[in-house]
Amino acid sequence: MTENYDLMLIGGSVIDPVLGIMRDKVVAVRGGLIAYVGPRSPSAHAVRTIDVSGQYVLPGLVDLHTHIFRGCTFWGIDHRRVGWRSGVTTWIDAGSSGAYGARGFRELVVADDCAGQTYGWLNISAIGLVGETFESVRLEHCDVDAALSVLAENRDIFVGLKVRIDHNTVGDNGLEPLRRAQLVASDLGVPIMVHIGVGPPTLDRVLEVMRPGDVMTHCYTGTNMSPVDDSGQVRPCVLSARDRGVLLDLGHGAGGFSFPTAEAMLKAGFGPDTISSDLHQLSANGPMVDLVTCMNKMLCLGMPLREVVAAATSVPARIAGLPPGVGTLDVGALADLAVVALDDGAFPLYDVALNKRIADTRFRSVQTIVRGRLLEPAMPEPPPPWISVTHEQQQAEVDLREAVMRHPVFDAGADGRFALPDLLDWDGHV
Repeated sequence: MTENYDLMLIGGSVIDPVLGIMRDKVVAVRGGLIAYVGPRSPSAHAVRTIDVSGQYVLPGLVDLHTHIFRGCTFWGIDHRRVGWRSGVTTWIDAGSSGAYGARGFRELVVADDCAGQTYGWLNISAIGLVGETFESVRLEHCDVDAALSVLAENRDIFVGLKVRIDHNTVGDNGLEPLRRAQLVASDLGVPIMVHIGVGPPTLDRVLEVMRPGDVMTHCYTGTNMSPVDDSGQVRPCVLSARDRGVLLDLGHGAGGFSFPTAEAMLKAGFGPDTISSDLHQLSANGPMVDLVTCMNKMLCLGMPLREVVAAATSVPARIAGLPPGVGTLDVGALADLAVVALDDGAFPLYDVALNKRIADTRFRSVQTIVRGRLLEPAMPEPPPPWISVTHEQQQAEVDLREAVMRHPVFDAGADGRFALPDLLDWDGHV
């Protein structure tokens, strides 16, 4: 009996937190869903077959912390111009929208459906991230009733609440924005993502009030809210919070990831629960670049490959309470796929302070597939006028544009391979 599919990926190895690691398998797609994963059958036929021999097929990546509310906020970036080269198929915006912007954020979710799944953390500050910071300095913006009403009415797109706790964001209000977020979260039974940065408040004050299931993002920051002390020891407040079930999210961004902090945390057994990019206007051009690059940094530091994949697929999907079928390649799941190569070599990687590490292996994104459809290359957009970029970052954008121009869009006659130049390791140039 003939088995007919829309798309088949043949010859690759599957890495899936649910299914495990399987060599030389077929991943077949029908109707936008995973229809089969297993050995190739001579009776199987597809409208399109792509040879991914020597490459790995992962569930589409789930980025728990991004800023993609473009055209409305300081930080927002057009993720449609990043997803095709990064393997991300599920985007979760981290607090760009507050209650006032929720309708506009819903419109973005609908408009971007073809680029993957989009969700958000609702900012406890009703104004969201229209500016660089200060959104919770005026407590009237932290409107509990507004947040409660908007989140209750939009549970299909908002996974929980976001609150940024650092000196610039809260001013003299301390933990009050977080306490107000907890009133909403407790009422609706949703988690809170808490940003830490430069205190006050101190990290111990923040962590002592966080609840099981809440997420501390920028968990490897090197600021004065770092989870490790000056001697490189994990702070007692972090040990206590982890015992209570507080979760750790990488949240690299432009200021949230330090190699020395990460190394100290990993040495003490505190790997991140989730690996996220904190993609935004200030981080996309390096040294963060994208989620695959963040995964490479954790591979470089010794985090096991399967755990790295889980931390960027199934685990964030579970923490955010996303629908079944996100973050896995199990039969019946959404046909969201990331095809990557695993290269050996010597690859420079940098943290936000430009501390350098050399990785001997790295993931390289080859193809991104959303509901069985290959995403086409897209030009990067120039940064908005309020964002300053270095000469090196400007050159990186030029090089990326030229790379896109040099490579044709996938077509039915091609073998499906689309290898970019070395875009994933930032040393001032792509």
